[in-house]
Amino acid sequence: MQTNSIPYTFIRGGYFYFSRRVPNDLRKYYSYPRVVQGLRTSSPQKAKVQANVAAAKLEAYWSQMRLAESEVLGMSLVKEIPASNTLVRPSLSESMSSSQADCLSLLDALKVYLDLKGKGRPKTFRTAAERSCNYLISLCGNKPLSEYTRNDALQFRDWLVARGLTGSSVTRNFSYLKAVINFALSEYALDMRNPFVGVYHDRSAGVLVRKPIPLDAIRVVQSECLAIDDDMRWLIALISDTGMRLAEGAGLLKQDIVGLETTQPYVNLIKHPWRNLKTASSERKIPLVGSALWAAKRIVEADNQTDFAFPRYNRNQLTTANSASAALNKWLRRHCQTNLTFYWLIPNFYE
Repeated sequence: MQTNSIPYTFIRGGYFYFSRRVPNDLRKYYSYPRVVQGLRTSSPQKAKVQANVAAAKLEAYWSQMRLAESEVLGMSLVKEIPASNTLVRPSLSESMSSSQADCLSLLDALKVYLDLKGKGRPKTFRTAAERSCNYLISLCGNKPLSEYTRNDALQFRDWLVARGLTGSSVTRNFSYLKAVINFALSEYALDMRNPFVGVYHDRSAGVLVRKPIPLDAIRVVQSECLAIDDDMRWLIALISDTGMRLAEGAGLLKQDIVGLETTQPYVNLIKHPWRNLKTASSERKIPLVGSALWAAKRIVEADNQTDFAFPRYNRNQLTTANSASAALNKWLRRHCQTNLTFYWLIPNFYE
Protein backbone atom coordinates (compact mmCIF):
# COMPACT_ATOMS: atom_id res chain seq x y z
CA MET A 1 0.00 0.00 0.00
CA GLN A 2 1.52 3.31 -1.14
CA THR A 3 1.65 5.99 1.60
CA ASN A 4 0.73 9.56 0.77
CA SER A 5 1.89 11.18 4.02
CA ILE A 6 5.48 9.91 3.82
CA PRO A 7 7.13 10.45 0.41
CA TYR A 8 8.99 7.57 -1.26
CA THR A 9 7.52 4.89 1.02
CA PHE A 10 5.00 2.09 0.88
CA ILE A 11 3.74 -0.41 3.44
CA ARG A 12 3.88 -4.16 3.03
CA GLY A 13 3.00 -6.58 5.79
CA GLY A 14 2.77 -3.71 8.30
CA TYR A 15 6.35 -2.50 7.62
CA PHE A 16 7.58 0.53 5.68
CA TYR A 17 9.69 0.28 2.52
CA PHE A 18 11.63 2.99 0.73
CA SER A 19 11.01 3.22 -3.03
CA ARG A 20 12.47 5.71 -5.51
CA ARG A 21 12.37 5.63 -9.30
CA VAL A 22 15.78 5.76 -10.97
CA PRO A 23 16.12 8.83 -13.25
CA ASN A 24 16.05 8.01 -16.95
CA ASP A 25 19.55 9.32 -17.60
CA LEU A 26 20.99 6.96 -14.95
CA ARG A 27 19.00 3.81 -15.81
CA LYS A 28 22.00 2.26 -17.55
CA TYR A 29 23.73 1.89 -14.18
CA TYR A 30 20.89 -0.09 -12.62
CA SER A 31 19.46 -3.55 -13.22
CA TYR A 32 16.05 -2.45 -11.95
CA PRO A 33 14.18 0.84 -12.60
CA ARG A 34 13.54 1.42 -8.89
CA VAL A 35 15.62 1.55 -5.73
CA VAL A 36 13.67 -0.41 -3.10
CA GLN A 37 14.87 -0.98 0.45
CA GLY A 38 13.10 -2.28 3.53
CA LEU A 39 13.19 0.24 6.39
CA ARG A 40 12.53 -2.44 9.01
CA THR A 41 10.10 -0.34 11.01
CA SER A 42 6.36 -0.01 11.43
CA SER A 43 6.69 3.44 13.02
CA PRO A 44 5.65 6.34 10.72
CA GLN A 45 8.00 8.71 12.58
CA LYS A 46 11.03 6.47 12.13
CA ALA A 47 10.07 5.72 8.53
CA LYS A 48 9.89 9.45 7.73
CA VAL A 49 13.39 10.06 9.12
CA GLN A 50 14.89 7.14 7.22
CA ALA A 51 13.10 7.98 3.97
CA ASN A 52 14.21 11.62 4.11
CA VAL A 53 17.81 10.63 4.77
CA ALA A 54 17.76 7.97 2.04
CA ALA A 55 16.27 10.36 -0.53
CA ALA A 56 18.87 13.03 0.26
CA LYS A 57 21.74 10.56 -0.02
CA LEU A 58 20.43 9.23 -3.33
CA GLU A 59 20.14 12.75 -4.73
CA ALA A 60 23.73 13.50 -3.71
CA TYR A 61 24.92 10.18 -5.15
CA TRP A 62 23.09 10.71 -8.44
CA SER A 63 24.60 14.18 -8.73
CA GLN A 64 28.03 12.58 -8.30
CA MET A 65 27.25 10.06 -11.06
CA ARG A 66 26.18 12.83 -13.43
CA LEU A 67 29.31 14.84 -12.63
CA ALA A 68 31.49 11.80 -13.40
CA GLU A 69 29.88 11.58 -16.85
CA SER A 70 30.26 15.26 -17.69
CA GLU A 71 33.19 16.76 -19.59
CA VAL A 72 35.48 18.77 -17.37
CA LEU A 73 37.86 21.38 -18.79
CA GLY A 74 41.51 20.46 -18.48
CA MET A 75 41.02 16.71 -17.90
CA SER A 76 43.64 15.97 -20.56
CA LEU A 77 46.22 17.70 -18.38
CA VAL A 78 45.51 15.60 -15.29
CA LYS A 79 48.26 13.01 -14.71
CA GLU A 80 46.37 10.88 -12.24
CA ILE A 81 42.88 10.98 -10.72
CA PRO A 82 43.05 10.69 -6.91
CA ALA A 83 41.47 7.58 -5.48
CA SER A 84 39.13 9.73 -3.39
CA ASN A 85 37.52 11.02 -6.61
CA THR A 86 36.69 7.54 -7.87
CA LEU A 87 32.96 6.99 -8.11
CA VAL A 88 31.81 4.45 -5.54
CA ARG A 89 28.33 2.99 -5.72
CA PRO A 90 27.30 1.86 -2.24
CA SER A 91 23.97 0.21 -1.61
CA LEU A 92 21.27 2.21 0.12
CA SER A 93 21.62 0.22 3.32
CA GLU A 94 25.38 0.82 3.38
CA SER A 95 24.96 4.57 2.91
CA MET A 96 22.72 4.90 5.99
CA SER A 97 24.21 4.81 9.44
CA SER A 98 22.77 2.45 12.00
CA SER A 99 21.40 5.33 14.06
CA GLN A 100 19.60 6.76 11.01
CA ALA A 101 18.30 3.33 10.07
CA ASP A 102 16.77 3.04 13.53
CA CYS A 103 15.85 6.62 14.48
CA LEU A 104 17.56 9.96 14.88
CA SER A 105 19.24 10.06 18.31
CA LEU A 106 20.09 13.14 20.35
CA LEU A 107 23.76 12.92 19.34
CA ASP A 108 22.72 12.63 15.68
CA ALA A 109 20.56 15.73 16.12
CA LEU A 110 23.45 17.56 17.80
CA LYS A 111 25.79 16.74 14.93
CA VAL A 112 23.30 18.03 12.35
CA TYR A 113 22.74 21.18 14.41
CA LEU A 114 26.43 21.98 14.80
CA ASP A 115 27.30 21.09 11.19
CA LEU A 116 24.64 23.40 9.76
CA LYS A 117 24.15 26.08 12.42
CA GLY A 118 27.63 26.16 13.91
CA LYS A 119 29.46 27.44 10.85
CA GLY A 120 31.14 30.74 11.58
CA ARG A 121 30.02 30.70 15.21
CA PRO A 122 32.48 31.04 18.11
CA LYS A 123 33.81 27.96 19.88
CA THR A 124 31.62 28.76 22.89
CA PHE A 125 28.51 28.10 20.77
CA ARG A 126 29.57 24.50 20.10
CA THR A 127 30.77 23.97 23.67
CA ALA A 128 27.49 25.16 25.19
CA ALA A 129 25.32 23.01 22.89
CA GLU A 130 27.46 19.93 23.54
CA ARG A 131 27.41 20.54 27.30
CA SER A 132 23.60 20.76 27.45
CA CYS A 133 23.11 17.60 25.39
CA ASN A 134 25.73 15.69 27.37
CA TYR A 135 24.00 16.69 30.60
CA LEU A 136 20.79 15.08 29.35
CA ILE A 137 22.59 12.00 28.04
CA SER A 138 24.31 11.48 31.38
CA LEU A 139 20.88 11.47 33.03
CA CYS A 140 18.59 9.76 30.50
CA GLY A 141 20.90 8.24 27.91
CA ASN A 142 21.37 8.92 24.19
CA LYS A 143 17.90 7.87 23.04
CA PRO A 144 16.05 8.36 19.75
CA LEU A 145 14.33 11.75 19.84
CA SER A 146 10.92 10.10 19.71
CA GLU A 147 11.63 8.22 22.94
CA TYR A 148 12.31 11.26 25.13
CA THR A 149 9.29 12.02 27.33
CA ARG A 150 7.93 14.85 29.40
CA ASN A 151 9.05 12.96 32.48
CA ASP A 152 12.62 13.04 31.10
CA ALA A 153 12.32 16.82 30.74
CA LEU A 154 11.08 17.25 34.31
CA GLN A 155 13.84 15.00 35.66
CA PHE A 156 16.37 17.02 33.67
CA ARG A 157 15.11 20.27 35.22
CA ASP A 158 15.24 18.83 38.74
CA TRP A 159 18.72 17.41 38.10
CA LEU A 160 20.06 20.80 36.97
CA VAL A 161 18.55 22.52 40.00
CA ALA A 162 19.99 19.86 42.34
CA ARG A 163 23.44 20.55 40.90
CA GLY A 164 23.13 24.13 42.15
CA LEU A 165 22.70 25.84 38.77
CA THR A 166 21.06 29.26 38.85
CA GLY A 167 17.74 29.89 37.15
CA SER A 168 19.49 31.60 34.25
CA SER A 169 21.83 28.61 33.76
CA VAL A 170 18.87 26.21 33.75
CA THR A 171 17.21 28.42 31.14
CA ARG A 172 20.36 28.41 29.03
CA ASN A 173 20.66 24.60 29.11
CA PHE A 174 17.03 24.14 28.13
CA SER A 175 17.39 26.73 25.36
CA TYR A 176 20.26 24.85 23.70
CA LEU A 177 18.54 21.50 24.13
CA LYS A 178 15.28 22.77 22.63
CA ALA A 179 17.16 24.38 19.74
CA VAL A 180 19.00 21.14 18.87
CA ILE A 181 15.83 19.03 18.94
CA ASN A 182 13.65 21.60 17.15
CA PHE A 183 16.22 21.94 14.38
CA ALA A 184 16.26 18.17 13.82
CA LEU A 185 12.45 18.01 13.84
CA SER A 186 12.32 20.74 11.20
CA GLU A 187 15.22 19.45 9.10
CA TYR A 188 13.79 15.91 8.85
CA ALA A 189 10.10 16.90 8.91
CA LEU A 190 9.39 14.85 12.03
CA ASP A 191 5.84 15.03 13.31
CA MET A 192 6.40 15.02 17.07
CA ARG A 193 6.26 17.45 19.96
CA ASN A 194 9.45 18.54 21.66
CA PRO A 195 8.94 17.41 25.29
CA PHE A 196 11.47 19.98 26.55
CA VAL A 197 9.35 22.94 25.44
CA GLY A 198 7.34 24.75 28.11
CA VAL A 199 8.98 23.19 31.17
CA TYR A 200 8.59 25.53 34.15
CA HIS A 201 11.45 26.51 36.42
CA ASP A 202 12.21 29.45 38.68
CA ARG A 203 14.27 31.74 36.48
CA SER A 204 15.21 33.97 39.41
CA ALA A 205 16.59 31.15 41.57
CA GLY A 206 20.17 31.79 42.67
CA VAL A 207 20.40 35.05 40.73
CA LEU A 208 21.98 37.87 42.70
CA VAL A 209 20.25 41.22 42.66
CA ARG A 210 22.64 43.70 41.14
CA LYS A 211 22.84 46.91 43.09
CA PRO A 212 24.08 50.09 41.45
CA ILE A 213 27.79 50.70 41.93
CA PRO A 214 28.37 53.88 43.95
CA LEU A 215 29.79 56.66 41.83
CA ASP A 216 32.74 57.17 44.17
CA ALA A 217 33.71 53.49 43.72
CA ILE A 218 33.70 53.94 39.94
CA ARG A 219 35.89 57.00 40.27
CA VAL A 220 38.39 55.05 42.42
CA VAL A 221 38.61 52.40 39.69
CA GLN A 222 39.09 55.03 36.99
CA SER A 223 41.82 56.77 39.01
CA GLU A 224 43.68 53.47 39.39
CA CYS A 225 43.40 52.96 35.62
CA LEU A 226 44.96 56.34 34.90
CA ALA A 227 47.78 55.66 37.36
CA ILE A 228 48.74 52.23 36.00
CA ASP A 229 48.12 53.22 32.35
CA ASP A 230 48.36 49.90 30.47
CA ASP A 231 46.13 48.11 27.98
CA MET A 232 44.18 46.16 30.62
CA ARG A 233 43.31 49.40 32.43
CA TRP A 234 42.46 51.08 29.13
CA LEU A 235 39.81 48.43 28.58
CA ILE A 236 38.28 49.00 32.03
CA ALA A 237 38.31 52.78 31.57
CA LEU A 238 36.85 52.51 28.07
CA ILE A 239 33.92 50.44 29.26
CA SER A 240 33.39 52.39 32.48
CA ASP A 241 32.17 55.51 30.67
CA THR A 242 30.53 53.91 27.62
CA GLY A 243 28.51 50.95 28.97
CA MET A 244 29.90 48.61 26.31
CA ARG A 245 29.88 44.88 26.99
CA LEU A 246 33.30 43.43 27.76
CA ALA A 247 33.49 41.42 24.51
CA GLU A 248 32.40 44.48 22.52
CA GLY A 249 35.29 46.54 23.88
CA ALA A 250 37.87 43.74 23.76
CA GLY A 251 37.13 43.02 20.08
CA LEU A 252 37.52 46.59 18.82
CA LEU A 253 39.87 47.70 16.08
CA LYS A 254 41.71 50.99 16.40
CA GLN A 255 39.82 52.22 13.34
CA ASP A 256 36.56 51.70 15.23
CA ILE A 257 37.58 54.72 17.33
CA VAL A 258 36.49 57.71 15.27
CA GLY A 259 36.90 61.49 15.43
CA LEU A 260 39.39 61.93 18.26
CA GLU A 261 40.53 65.16 16.64
CA THR A 262 36.97 66.52 16.66
CA THR A 263 34.60 67.70 19.38
CA GLN A 264 32.41 64.59 18.99
CA PRO A 265 34.61 61.48 19.15
CA TYR A 266 32.86 58.10 19.28
CA VAL A 267 33.24 54.34 19.01
CA ASN A 268 31.72 52.83 15.87
CA LEU A 269 30.62 49.50 17.31
CA ILE A 270 30.12 46.97 14.50
CA LYS A 271 30.26 43.20 14.05
CA HIS A 272 33.65 41.65 13.25
CA PRO A 273 34.54 38.10 12.10
CA TRP A 274 36.43 37.51 15.35
CA ARG A 275 33.71 39.00 17.59
CA ASN A 276 29.97 38.88 17.02
CA LEU A 277 27.50 41.24 18.65
CA LYS A 278 24.68 39.98 20.86
CA THR A 279 21.88 41.38 18.69
CA ALA A 280 21.52 43.32 15.45
CA SER A 281 20.61 46.43 17.45
CA SER A 282 23.94 46.17 19.28
CA GLU A 283 25.57 47.96 16.34
CA ARG A 284 25.72 51.57 17.46
CA LYS A 285 27.80 54.71 17.76
CA ILE A 286 28.88 55.43 21.35
CA PRO A 287 30.13 58.90 22.38
CA LEU A 288 33.53 59.02 24.06
CA VAL A 289 33.67 61.06 27.26
CA GLY A 290 35.60 61.10 30.52
CA SER A 291 37.83 58.11 31.20
CA ALA A 292 36.64 56.40 28.03
CA LEU A 293 37.97 59.29 25.93
CA TRP A 294 41.33 59.10 27.72
CA ALA A 295 41.49 55.34 27.12
CA ALA A 296 40.57 55.71 23.44
CA LYS A 297 43.42 58.19 22.90
CA ARG A 298 45.92 55.90 24.62
CA ILE A 299 44.76 52.96 22.48
CA VAL A 300 45.23 54.84 19.21
CA GLU A 301 48.61 56.23 20.32
CA ALA A 302 49.96 52.80 21.27
CA ASP A 303 52.71 51.55 18.99
CA ASN A 304 51.91 47.81 19.15
CA GLN A 305 52.07 47.12 15.38
CA THR A 306 48.54 45.74 15.17
CA ASP A 307 45.10 46.97 14.14
CA PHE A 308 43.50 45.50 17.26
CA ALA A 309 42.76 47.85 20.14
CA PHE A 310 43.52 44.99 22.56
CA PRO A 311 45.76 42.45 20.78
CA ARG A 312 46.27 40.25 23.87
CA TYR A 313 42.56 39.36 23.75
CA ASN A 314 42.42 38.72 20.00
CA ARG A 315 44.47 35.70 19.03
CA ASN A 316 43.68 32.80 16.71
CA GLN A 317 40.92 34.79 14.98
CA LEU A 318 38.77 34.99 18.12
CA THR A 319 38.15 37.56 20.86
CA THR A 320 38.74 35.83 24.19
CA ALA A 321 36.41 37.83 26.41
CA ASN A 322 36.45 35.16 29.11
CA SER A 323 40.20 35.54 29.53
CA ALA A 324 39.81 39.29 29.77
CA SER A 325 37.05 38.96 32.36
CA ALA A 326 39.08 36.62 34.58
CA ALA A 327 42.19 38.83 34.54
CA LEU A 328 40.36 42.10 35.08
CA ASN A 329 38.14 40.77 37.85
CA LYS A 330 41.20 39.50 39.67
CA TRP A 331 42.72 42.98 39.55
CA LEU A 332 39.49 44.70 40.59
CA ARG A 333 39.08 42.50 43.65
CA ARG A 334 42.67 43.05 44.70
CA HIS A 335 42.94 46.81 44.18
CA CYS A 336 39.41 48.03 44.70
CA GLN A 337 36.59 46.69 46.84
CA THR A 338 36.22 42.95 47.37
CA ASN A 339 32.62 42.69 46.13
CA LEU A 340 33.23 44.64 42.93
CA THR A 341 33.65 42.61 39.73
CA PHE A 342 34.06 43.62 36.12
CA TYR A 343 30.65 42.21 35.26
CA TRP A 344 29.07 44.53 37.81
CA LEU A 345 31.02 47.58 36.70
CA ILE A 346 28.97 48.20 33.57
CA PRO A 347 25.23 48.41 34.41
CA ASN A 348 23.41 51.11 36.36
CA PHE A 349 26.30 53.55 36.42
CA TYR A 350 24.65 56.72 37.35
CA GLU A 351 21.60 55.61 39.32
